[in-house]
Amino acid sequence: MTETRGIRRSRRLLHRCIAAAFGAAFLTGLAGAGEWTQFRGPAGQGVSPESQAPTQWSQSANLLWKAELPGPGSSSPIVAGNRLFVACYSGDANDAARRLVCLDPRTGKVAWARDVPSKLPEQAGIREGHGYASSTPAADGERVYAFFGKSGVFAFDHLGSQLWQADVGSRTSGWGSAASPVLAGDLVVVNASVESESLVALDRRTGKEVWRAGGIRESWNTPILVSVGDRTELAVAVLGKVLGFDPRTGRQLWKCMTDISWYMVPSLVADRDVVYCTGGRQGAALAVRAGGRGDVTQSHRLWTARKGSNVTSPVFWEGHLYWANENLGIAYCASAKTGEMVYEERLGGAGQIYASPVVAGGHLYYLTRSGRTYVLAAQPKFQQVAVNDLGDRSPFNASPAIADGRLFVRSDKCLYCIGAR
Repeated sequence: MTETRGIRRSRRLLHRCIAAAFGAAFLTGLAGAGEWTQFRGPAGQGVSPESQAPTQWSQSANLLWKAELPGPGSSSPIVAGNRLFVACYSGDANDAARRLVCLDPRTGKVAWARDVPSKLPEQAGIREGHGYASSTPAADGERVYAFFGKSGVFAFDHLGSQLWQADVGSRTSGWGSAASPVLAGDLVVVNASVESESLVALDRRTGKEVWRAGGIRESWNTPILVSVGDRTELAVAVLGKVLGFDPRTGRQLWKCMTDISWYMVPSLVADRDVVYCTGGRQGAALAVRAGGRGDVTQSHRLWTARKGSNVTSPVFWEGHLYWANENLGIAYCASAKTGEMVYEERLGGAGQIYASPVVAGGHLYYLTRSGRTYVLAAQPKFQQVAVNDLGDRSPFNASPAIADGRLFVRSDKCLYCIGAR
């Protein structure tokens, strides 16, 4: 009997270890040191593991290189090994064309560029000038995946050969498409709310659809993976709710009401098993503990707050949430435990902010549409460290990337690499 119990305990321990390893595989995104392989970097949190990152720059200081792009776009740059990827577009509804560009992150030289066929016509006009290349690619060690709305999801190898294309829906919206693909285990998961009101999971190798979950309404945010003990869940914000799914099967596990009656644009962030959400035209925020089942509004919703953002995603850092109002140029800091506001300070002359903040080396980076970057201390006391301007007057709608101690910033015209000389 003692031996049997020992064997059972060993088997249970082995099963827990296997489950934990499987969950870790879902969360890693296969990003190595010095990489930024998806929207908002490692785990989609906007936090870089880099201990050093530039805080001051201009056209004449700490600008390592500048590369002209073949078209505008809100697609953020990503870095995977010795490759940097970014998406661009040209034309209008009747002749819109997309291009995936690969550059050397050390020099800014173009390694290759591939035109992606568009399904025409596109929507006649996209509000706020976001255009037809707003989704950020995602990459692993073999492939790069790009999402272009109703034109579909495309996979290329790192040398530029197209491997597959998959359709996820054909609808359009006046706001365009914006959500970026997420890598979860062997899957590429796409929020196709605009195109088919669905989450769609594709096999990384073949592009074959593995599962599809419906009910994804009024959602422009990129899903995130959340660690819940030895499991991993996938969370996304939709109209009025935050939803949790099993990323392996697409089964909905839980829902939490947000009390926000507007479309949801900012992406979620998480600390361990707590998910933080902002959104809504008037701005609101909440925290919900993942891991529940069914409607968890009463049991797992930890707090709600009246201030949030409608465009920029928040960032979690050392027990606090940081974000900026997209129109007022106000930076916010709130306690992640209670939602209580710690500070709200105006960034003088900031104007509109559409890019989501990033954290590196103890600093917060807020990039405005006019190209100014406000660097703040990443602490619950407002301290402005620097204001930097590249002198590029084309719109900056994309979020920055940080890799190998360098900051990569993209406007509609150029891509910039900033770092210590």
